[in-house]
Amino acid sequence: MTAPNRNALWAGALVDELAAAGVDAVVVSPGSRSTPLTMAAARRDDLRVFSQLDERSAAYFALGRARRTGSVTPLICTSGTAAANYHPAVMEANNARVPLFALTADRPPELRDSGANQTADQEKLYGDAVRFYKDLPEPAPNDRALRSLRTTVSRAVATAEGDDPGPVHLNVPFKKPLEPTRVSGDVPADLDPVAEAGRDGPYVDVTPGSPEPADDELRALANELMTTDRGLIVAGPADPPGLDAESVTALSHATGFPVLADPLSGVRYGGHTRVAPVIGAYDAYLSGAVAGESEPAPEWTDPEVVVRLGASPTSKNLRKYLAGTGADQYQVDPAGRWREAEFAATDLVVAEPSRLCARLSRLGGGGGGDPDWRAQWEEADRTARAVHGRETDALPDPSDPAPFHEGDALRVVADALPDPATLFVSNSMPVRDLDRFAGPTTTNVTALGNRGVSGIDGIVSSALGAGSATTDDLTLVVGDLALYHDTNGLLAIDRCDVDATIVLINNDGGGIFHALPIESFEPEFTESFKTPHGVEFEPMADLHGLEYARIDARPEGVGDGDGGPEEAAEAAADALGEAYARACDADGSHLIEVRTDAESSHRTRERFAAAVEDAVHGDVVHADAVHGDGAD
Repeated sequence: MTAPNRNALWAGALVDELAAAGVDAVVVSPGSRSTPLTMAAARRDDLRVFSQLDERSAAYFALGRARRTGSVTPLICTSGTAAANYHPAVMEANNARVPLFALTADRPPELRDSGANQTADQEKLYGDAVRFYKDLPEPAPNDRALRSLRTTVSRAVATAEGDDPGPVHLNVPFKKPLEPTRVSGDVPADLDPVAEAGRDGPYVDVTPGSPEPADDELRALANELMTTDRGLIVAGPADPPGLDAESVTALSHATGFPVLADPLSGVRYGGHTRVAPVIGAYDAYLSGAVAGESEPAPEWTDPEVVVRLGASPTSKNLRKYLAGTGADQYQVDPAGRWREAEFAATDLVVAEPSRLCARLSRLGGGGGGDPDWRAQWEEADRTARAVHGRETDALPDPSDPAPFHEGDALRVVADALPDPATLFVSNSMPVRDLDRFAGPTTTNVTALGNRGVSGIDGIVSSALGAGSATTDDLTLVVGDLALYHDTNGLLAIDRCDVDATIVLINNDGGGIFHALPIESFEPEFTESFKTPHGVEFEPMADLHGLEYARIDARPEGVGDGDGGPEEAAEAAADALGEAYARACDADGSHLIEVRTDAESSHRTRERFAAAVEDAVHGDVVHADAVHGDGAD
């Protein structure tokens, strides 16, 4: 049946090409100018339509889905400030290489620069943050225009999901009528069938390809790795859809190198950790040496070669440590971009990381490397985990107990995750605490976070977007400011039918600034940096239909009996573990609020850092801020 008007024809062709390119869901926000696109999407049985009232939340929801799947979930919004609200997520997608597709409806060109209502300059709205941009022409019911439109949409999807994935933007102007009302003579009856209805599959079928080293270059690299005694494989936060843990494990076996796995790498968790030397607590025992407060024990040796996969590691201590080793460092990147801010890497290898690991492993004999070198890292990791777990025989000074701290919360949750699980962690301290205090496990966990520009905006929406793309249990660990910042995102629990267990670390204003020198400047620190807010979150849980539980883990909130700080810490950890287990076993969504004290938590992190350094490297001297991991 012929489309009722040219807008419906145009929008139908556009959405048809999205579906042909493999898109199975879109996120729409209410608006008038985007009506043709929204209607075209809503009328397709093969597209799931998520409705989000807030465009900023919508964009982060789509970003979260793409983090989990590696594929775009296009966004549809009306003109004006609606499109501007996509910008933070576009910035994150750009830096984190997450596929994102923004379809912004616009007023017709003649209304631009005219003072017309809800009309803004949307051309190249996101600047250089997008991989592909086009201001589409006005809908035209002719064969060539429709072929051009379909080609553009195919190219845009392929670019968003390509070897250098990221955001793309099509600006789509429409004149009225915006609804699918019939306009006599608006759409010719003799349109070319292929231009009007498309082809069998995408209009342009893009065959992806990735650069790889030539055989002689690959053999040279393999020879260096296989003949080196002391090497490291550093797996940083992975680009969607993630590193292949089996390929990284194969390279570890072939070289004998331990794998320092960021929690967001896709390599720290899973069954492969039974057979691979996956290291996770490095942030703790590299801290003193990096900050200059300690010297490692004489028997500690540094790497000669480092293979770096993924983005820059979350751990500042690891980044600084690698910069100071003088090792040859091979930064592997499929797009040939530089992602190493210490500028210590010596080589840039343009290749898809997982495929490169697999190819290199096949050129090695296996079982290489110095076993004492591997044992150094494995023993340090076991020691750090024992200290973090408060095993008294591992603590250098058991008589100096430590209260519950926020890192304990991340450790408890990580150890209790269902199998399989999707874990989304907020920026600031939660992701750092996960990095330091939650070690490798055999549980099948997909750990995600927004580490592109590392903002605290859109965390809730990103997590729920990730949860919408999987049947895994979803857990979000988030700080109070990040939750408050994206309260609108909670609407997706009901509107988009996503269940989640949200663990809220509430220290009344955030804790990361305690890691910076500004902490000593009062009253400015409290008034302008820590910013206590006093928000009560139980009413927020009631508003969104979340089951609510609260654990008061502050020093003054636990341990009122005869026990001391250690008993109080154990009681708080047990209470959190029990509340989390109940939430995971029950239906629906849950909010578990863990009340903590930011300053106490930070002081305890420092004491644990000192304890780990002492246990791993021997007696060392520490400054007041051993943690050394600021807000950058």
